[in-house]
Amino acid sequence: MAIEEDRAVKAAQDTVVRETDQGYRVLGSPEESVTHQHDTDRIPRRDITEEDIIDSADDPESWLTYGGNYEQHRCTTADVITPETVGDLELEYELHVGAESSMEGTPLVVPGDPPVMYQSNGPNHVKAIDTRAGDVLWSYTYAVPSDVVLCCDDNNRGVAVLGDKVFMTTLDSGVVALNRYTGEEEWYTSTADHESGYSATWAPVVYDGKVFTGSAGGEYGVRGFHVALDAETGDEVWRTMTSPDEEWVGDSIEQSCATNWMTATIDTENEKLYMPVGNPGPDFDGSVRPGPNRNSAGTLCLDLVTGEREWFHQESPHDVWDYDSAAPRLLIPDFEMEHRDFEGDAVVSFGKTAWGYTLDADNGKLLNRSEPGVQQLNMFRMIPHIDEGRRMPFMPGAMGGNDWQPPAYNPELGLAYFKMNNSPQEAWWRFEEYEEGKKYWGGILEDEIDQPPEGYNDHISAVGAVDPETGQLVWRDWIDSDAYIWGGLVTTESGVVFGGTQNGDVIAWDGETGDRLWEYSTGETAISGSPMSWYDPETEKQYVAIQVGGSGWLRRGTAGRDDRLCVFSLEA
Repeated sequence: MAIEEDRAVKAAQDTVVRETDQGYRVLGSPEESVTHQHDTDRIPRRDITEEDIIDSADDPESWLTYGGNYEQHRCTTADVITPETVGDLELEYELHVGAESSMEGTPLVVPGDPPVMYQSNGPNHVKAIDTRAGDVLWSYTYAVPSDVVLCCDDNNRGVAVLGDKVFMTTLDSGVVALNRYTGEEEWYTSTADHESGYSATWAPVVYDGKVFTGSAGGEYGVRGFHVALDAETGDEVWRTMTSPDEEWVGDSIEQSCATNWMTATIDTENEKLYMPVGNPGPDFDGSVRPGPNRNSAGTLCLDLVTGEREWFHQESPHDVWDYDSAAPRLLIPDFEMEHRDFEGDAVVSFGKTAWGYTLDADNGKLLNRSEPGVQQLNMFRMIPHIDEGRRMPFMPGAMGGNDWQPPAYNPELGLAYFKMNNSPQEAWWRFEEYEEGKKYWGGILEDEIDQPPEGYNDHISAVGAVDPETGQLVWRDWIDSDAYIWGGLVTTESGVVFGGTQNGDVIAWDGETGDRLWEYSTGETAISGSPMSWYDPETEKQYVAIQVGGSGWLRRGTAGRDDRLCVFSLEA
């Protein structure tokens, strides 16, 4: 059946996203969610277990969770692609998913005959795809309420799989469970009131029979939380607020934000969650929230069984620069630091400050802070009040450094890879009355500035590698464009790093040296997706898949949208 005849695709195409004074608003979504089945008999009936997901870290044929494994390494053991062979990589096929919307996701691949991909994009649209033929087997579009408001476009960054289900967060701050074989809805759970400004855009993660999901809405004066849902029923198991009441002054806790809006990292051995936490609220007016605003802009560790708080590491105390620390954390087991006489598990965070932080996974203590990945100019200087008439560009701007884009880690080389922005911005703070469901920035953020700070090198973005043990910046590739860099990376254990750029290029770097080994132009549309990779023993090929299309938050990006899934391959 042609994609034009797919009812779920049509529903996604009819769902329009408009930018307003209060953010992005979703219009024209279907009154009820829509599933369209094409050839569901082609999907092998094999339920996915948690052991499968754990083992997938060493299984080149699968990619069963957002980061490739629970530790979020985004590293495949498939070894057909190496620094010596990557130059022969070719485009296998392009699939137009049919909804020209935000394309920020990472697909999953369930091994089988054939392997089945679960791919999602905005606005809450997901497909099951035969990876060999590039055929859609079923598609689904969630009925997003028309009164949803979003700070940064109708993003959906991926799904989770467990048993016979696939799980997706929804823009109205919920989670929907679909039958993995048919695309039909099994259950839906709302985690918060979207009319208050809550939303959800990240890939959930599943373990211990639970679906773990967070909170977004840090520009609307909400209060951040993380929640565990029963994977079979959708019932809430536990809920933890990211910021404890006693650590904030007065009633500022009510609009404290500190939302957890990207995927948590799971330590299965010690049963812990490590999660990124965003800015305090309001973003720029710190006068209404005195003190360090603890448990914002940093890393939070929770007991995954009970939700009890274990520790927090803060990267930007009393933040007034919108320095979310949003990217997924890298968990490195059995990590050694000779100069610190440390041996144990470590957590690595890349945040908007442009530093990489290596933390003791047991207690959150800082073991090492890396060299900056991009420039730090006028950093941590207080931003002016809107009435003072002063301009003060600062770097990194509110886009980071490293925003949400997930890093990667190669355990063979011991290197962590990042994508960072290197663009100055200006901000002013002003007093604003909080109004439920309305933007609560406490100021203005400006992209276009008259004069960059002294010393600016004019490079807007960078991709690079850091040694988490020493903090050394091992290599860096500056990338020039008119737009921010977005989306994450993937690495092969054999030593290749893949990522897309805002210029529409897919690039393979040598993971050890940073040399560019291969490039492919997809056109002029910015690439906002995060790539992944797998091996198919039937075709004897290793594949790399990446979504091509912009995001509304790429306000300096290229005009227009795209709806492509590009799949590249190399035969053994």
